[in-house]
Amino acid sequence: MNDLRKDPDYPLYRPILESDRRFYWAVGFLSVIILWALVMYIRQLIYGLEVTGLNNTVSWGFYIINFVFFIGISHAGTLISAILRLSQAEWRRPITRMAEVITAIVLIIGGLHPILDLGRPDRVLNVFLYGRLQSPLLWDVTAIGLYFTASTVYLYVPMIPDIALLRDRTNTKLKWLYTFLSWGYQGTERQKHILNRAITILMVAVIPIAVSVHTVISYIFSMTLQSGWHSTIFGPYFVTGAIFSGTATLLVVMIAFRKLFHLENYLKEIHFQYMGMLLLVFSLFWTYFTFSEFLTGVYGNEPQEMDVILYKFTGPYAPYFWTMVVCNFLIPVVVLSFKKLKTIPGILFASFAVIIGMWLERLTIIIPSLANPRLPIISAPYIPSMTEWALFAGGIAVFCLLFLIFAKIFPIISIWEIKEGREEGLDEAKERLDSYLPDIIVSEEEAT
Repeated sequence: MNDLRKDPDYPLYRPILESDRRFYWAVGFLSVIILWALVMYIRQLIYGLEVTGLNNTVSWGFYIINFVFFIGISHAGTLISAILRLSQAEWRRPITRMAEVITAIVLIIGGLHPILDLGRPDRVLNVFLYGRLQSPLLWDVTAIGLYFTASTVYLYVPMIPDIALLRDRTNTKLKWLYTFLSWGYQGTERQKHILNRAITILMVAVIPIAVSVHTVISYIFSMTLQSGWHSTIFGPYFVTGAIFSGTATLLVVMIAFRKLFHLENYLKEIHFQYMGMLLLVFSLFWTYFTFSEFLTGVYGNEPQEMDVILYKFTGPYAPYFWTMVVCNFLIPVVVLSFKKLKTIPGILFASFAVIIGMWLERLTIIIPSLANPRLPIISAPYIPSMTEWALFAGGIAVFCLLFLIFAKIFPIISIWEIKEGREEGLDEAKERLDSYLPDIIVSEEEAT
């Protein structure tokens, strides 16, 4: 322990080794919210979906909105981490693990939301017992299951060297857990070679899996004839929105843990500048897809389609739609385009705006289409009940709680990658520069 305090990377061990009263207060507070959500869900099981705001036409509400939202956030981890590793971006090293943890946690939370939407949760087994290959619902379950498995393995494998460090250099009560999870890793050259090869295979495999997940989720909507959903652009639109919201969530987590655990020496200004640039790019991508989606709808002027569009533009959902536009386009573009505004507080503000805006996007995709059916049916307005709000708050609380517990047990920043970057960074950077910069050609006269 005393020797460990002399380690230059001791701040990464500190949350694990030192007691912090704030951690236990946070766990208690989040546990109360989760308990409240559990009580409300038990009440829903007893009384059925009549305790929600769902009705005959709007049969998907908060639960499916949050399902799409949380699954979208999961793209922050796998895609950003895998792409940065694949491109050998050196600045990735303090970021990748946070991103991968986000993926694993929100996949659990998002995957449970369709079950919350069922009046009879036991009927989820019907997807496995009687699922048809023609059904996008079966594709969705399969894709999410595969994505969760791949993402969890992709999170765990790069953690093995750090778990071995905790096994060898700490005497906490969790030493038995570190011993079990380290799989006898000793850091030999052969083990490092196998580990790096496994990480390479996983990061290449996980990218198409991640893209397929939100594409398949978009198919659940676009393969129906429901007005506002039947669109060929939904696949790339959903994937772009997922990475957009995931990047914003990752930035919020980075800023929070930087402040909470005093990681300013690891999460530097340059990391937020690069991630802010990525957020700006996806804001523009999202704007392009949104404009294309509504342009084709308005130009076609199909009556049922226009009912949905006007319901968003000027109808009951206009405040939500235009707030979405402000949060997803106006705020990030203004904040992230000007150097004076592109500070860490500014990036935090833009990231929170994007998270709110992307949740509103899911809301404005789902509810207006269901509230304007093709049949001449009078649709009751959808007003979410206290039960739905409680389960929404519970989902956010579970995310925060699991992230805090993970950070208390394992290093939230990859220690071995930081050390490796220090040892090999200069040589690797020079070799990489020499590999793509043009050679200096010296004439014979200059040589003599």
